[in-house]
Amino acid sequence: MKKLNVGFIGCGRISDLHYPGYKRSKSARIYAVCDSNEEVAKKRKKEWKAERYFMDYKEMIQDPKLDAVEILSPQLLHEPMVVEAARAKKHIALQKPMTINLKSADRMLKAVKNAGIIFKITDNYLFYPPIVLARKMIKNGEIGTPTNLRIKMISGGFGGWDIPPSAWEWRMAEKAEGRGLQIFDHGHHLWAAAWYLLGDIDRVTGWIDSVDGLIDSPAAIIWKYKEGITYGMCEYAHASDMNIPSKYYANDEWFEITGSKGIIIIHRCTGNIVSGPGVSLFNGKKWKRYSDVKTDWAEGFAGSTHNFINAVKGTSDPLLSGNQGREILKLALAISKSSRVRREVYLEEMDSRFPRLFTKKKIRQEKRKNSPKKGLLARVGLGAKDAAYAMQARSLTENLAQNFKPDAVEGWEVEIGVHLLAEGGAAETLYRLVIKKGKAVIEEGELPKNPALVLKAPAGTWAAILLGKKRIETAFLQGKLKLEGKAEHGLKLRDAFGISKGVTSCRKTNFH
Repeated sequence: MKKLNVGFIGCGRISDLHYPGYKRSKSARIYAVCDSNEEVAKKRKKEWKAERYFMDYKEMIQDPKLDAVEILSPQLLHEPMVVEAARAKKHIALQKPMTINLKSADRMLKAVKNAGIIFKITDNYLFYPPIVLARKMIKNGEIGTPTNLRIKMISGGFGGWDIPPSAWEWRMAEKAEGRGLQIFDHGHHLWAAAWYLLGDIDRVTGWIDSVDGLIDSPAAIIWKYKEGITYGMCEYAHASDMNIPSKYYANDEWFEITGSKGIIIIHRCTGNIVSGPGVSLFNGKKWKRYSDVKTDWAEGFAGSTHNFINAVKGTSDPLLSGNQGREILKLALAISKSSRVRREVYLEEMDSRFPRLFTKKKIRQEKRKNSPKKGLLARVGLGAKDAAYAMQARSLTENLAQNFKPDAVEGWEVEIGVHLLAEGGAAETLYRLVIKKGKAVIEEGELPKNPALVLKAPAGTWAAILLGKKRIETAFLQGKLKLEGKAEHGLKLRDAFGISKGVTSCRKTNFH
């Protein structure tokens, strides 16, 4: 099979990081280069041993020998270049961010869909070895259920490689239009990584400031994921008098992912502020250091290049796909909007014709969903129909052991008592729940002699909880569920048997 002929549109500083992936490839080569500066175009042609150089990308994409393009231009130029390349049936790898707004993104997606070509949004962080390793560890359950992601990004006044004045010019133009150097442009890396590590994001809140009127930093951004009870935050800092040790840009980032049973730390990305291993894992007992993982920032670009080549060959899906790139763009725009309008912003509202009405509706839905009290009778603790479930309490409790998930509470050994009060025809019953060596056994007849926790509730209320008809915090607030002992075991009980997420209320109320 002949090598894939690729053309670079834009030969500025960032192209230095895209070139090595093609130099190493046996399946693709840089066939042509294009830059509005003829001197730069000629220089790159010679350096990279390309066959042709151009000053007009429209001319280049008409070359019948050209199979694909890497678009490495300012984001303001992305849409016309993508549309023209799509019309010419050339596969496209587009440098992040995708474009400047969602309507522009939709026009691009329509063009590439009609052309039937491969379209990829390039973000090297999704192929940076420490982030790839962290994602694998999360998927393998090495930190349990993820709950928090924390990102630190710091930029300095010195360090890194020289940036040509032309590169600053277009970035300043972008800033003037409201798309910040840090939050929007470089931020794409962080938002893409946040999505890649833990999934889709529901809503964001952001505060964006500036110490010099130029760099959009310091800033603090918080978000909530769609699935589970999982949150993320990103802190931006700009140290104008600090030197950042880096082979590339004068900034660095590190990540911390916390789960129910462990922590992963990615110690560096762009720069080298922190030496030593690239990744560390704390499993609740000790740290494991991963010194063999490659931490050169350029590795992510090579991985992304190989992904594009394989996507064109039909052996991989492009990452990011066009639709995925649009979601990251939506997230970046939502963050900027949140800081501007000073409120929480749902990502879905960015596609809504009436965003404020959409958000008010979502907030009402969230309040109803999370409210433990429903209606007047519930507020006074009356009118509940829990007694109707009372006769199921015994069988549901005895079947608890069958639902035990040892991987969710690895190493947990405990004795818990369950005291069910007579209700709805069900007699008062005592149970002893023993969890030991990855197994769960429940015995009827008495409570443990030295229980770590005792749950006490009417039989109907307990059955309603196990059936998912009642939240634990609702039962607690109504005074129908009492807990004696260490509340942290209640939290593990939830994970171990997949009971109600409402056990989290035990931690908030600090009962002993």
